[in-house]
Formats: sequence, structure tokens, C-alpha cells
Amino acid sequence: MDKLSAMAIFVAVVDEGGFAAAARKLKISPPVVTRAVTELEESMGVRLLLRTTRVVRLTEVGARYAADCRRILADVAETETSAAGSHGAPRGRLVITASVMFGAMYVTPIVTEYLRRYPETDVECRFLDRVVNMMDEGVDAAIRIGTLPDSSYQAVRVGQVRQVVCASPVYLSARGTPSTPQDLVGHDLIAANPVTATNDWRFECDGKPQTVKVHPRLSSTSNDAALRAALDGFGVTRVLSYMAAPYLADGRLQTILGRYETPPVPVSVVHHEGRHSSRKLRAFLDLAITTLRGDEALAR
Repeated sequence: MDKLSAMAIFVAVVDEGGFAAAARKLKISPPVVTRAVTELEESMGVRLLLRTTRVVRLTEVGARYAADCRRILADVAETETSAAGSHGAPRGRLVITASVMFGAMYVTPIVTEYLRRYPETDVECRFLDRVVNMMDEGVDAAIRIGTLPDSSYQAVRVGQVRQVVCASPVYLSARGTPSTPQDLVGHDLIAANPVTATNDWRFECDGKPQTVKVHPRLSSTSNDAALRAALDGFGVTRVLSYMAAPYLADGRLQTILGRYETPPVPVSVVHHEGRHSSRKLRAFLDLAITTLRGDEALAR
């Protein structure tokens, strides 16, 4: 079997999470898949995958090799596309991930615009409130909120968000406006998990951290539900600034305790193909970066 075909089979095993699934995807027999990966490992003298009866996992060497294979296969595909004369037409499938609410509010409009511009592309959106392992789960690009660990991934900062405490003007008029974090005691508080996963709300003033132990009257795993309760005038909640941005803009919510906010955290577009990224991915990155950087809610 030629090396490129073996690489494509190996990447399919990684993406699908197993040999049988890769065989179904590629419409070839499982022994062919097994032989291709074995030949790659034997030719290099290294173990690329750890196999058990239930799961297949990448070794450290295998993870690096999978990234190289993706780059090489993308380069070959783009070379063939260029030779065929389709220079300006991204094509193929992308997998994009983001958190649930950010994905709905910001990423979905970008994806639909991308699909309109490039009719030969398909996109799968995986909106999850957990950190997705891009390599293991076959993800092409992620939009991440927070400080990123050092890694081999490429990250482009497109904005920032803050944790804001907010309530409706109706509630504040009836119950008063807290002027310090300690004033939150005695107010009806709404905890929006996972943003406020504990009952300790952290603040900062003049560079000094402060922590207030709160006792929420309403706790929800849904940020949407927490915001809805605040909009209905039930109480005070704390969410990421982008979540409340539409309601702050139209006056239905207002922020409080602004001088006690913790420092903002970055919003980044993350990918792993670097300057060798495929045409389809580069087109998405260009659109996403330009769009997100132009959003005022992510600039403050």
C-alpha cells in the first residue's frame, strides 16, 4: 500500500476512534485498515496507537504524526485541486467547536455565512461546555474563552470577555443597588453554572482579590435560564459579558460592581494546521477572525 493511502487510513482511525469505524467510513475491510496502520508503525519503528478491546488511543508520537498526516494530505488535496483549475473554491468538511452559548450566539452566524459563500463545503458544529480534545476528536478549529495552555496549536486572539454582575433596572429600583461585593448578602442571587460553579464569587479591587460566599436562591446549569430570571426581575446574576451584551445594550439589564470586576479573559480562535492549513480551513479562519474582531461586545 502506498504511504499516502496508509496515512489517510490512519487519520480515519484517529477521527472515528477505531479500526472498524474507520473501515465503515472508508468502505474498506477492517483487515485492510489494520494492515495499513501496522505497515506505518513497522516502517517507522514506533507505536502510533495503543489498542485495547474497547478503545484506540494515540501515543505521543502518534499524535504528532497524525497532525503531520493531516497537513500532508491537505497539501496534496489542494495541489490536486489547483491542478484541476479550481483555485478559488474551498471544498470539503470542517468540524468546529465552541461552548454552547457562544456557539449559538456567535459561531452559528459565521458558519452559515461561510456555507453560503462556499457551496462545496460542509460544517459540523460541536457546541459543548467542555474542553474538546481537538486531535482526538478530529476538530479543525475551536473558539476558546480563557487563558490557553502552551501547546502546538495556533491561537489567534479575537477579543475578550469579562465576568459581569447584572440585574434588571426594575429589581434594582425595588431592592437597591449593591455598591460593594459584600452588599450582595441579602439580595436574591441567581447562580449560572458552569460560569459560577461554586458559591464563591471572586472579585478584585485595586489589584487585590476578594471572595464573597453567596447563597443563591436560584441555581441553574443553563446560562440562558439565569439570564431569563434576571430579565424577569427576580434577582442578581453573574455571567460572561458576551452573554448579557444584547440586554445591556437595550437597557433590560444593567451591570453593577464594575470596579470590582476580575481581569478580562481572551477569546481565541484555535487550530492546528498553522501556515499549512487547507484552503477550506483558511477561508473559515479568515471569516471567523474578521467577524469576531469586529464585534463590539468582544472588544470591551
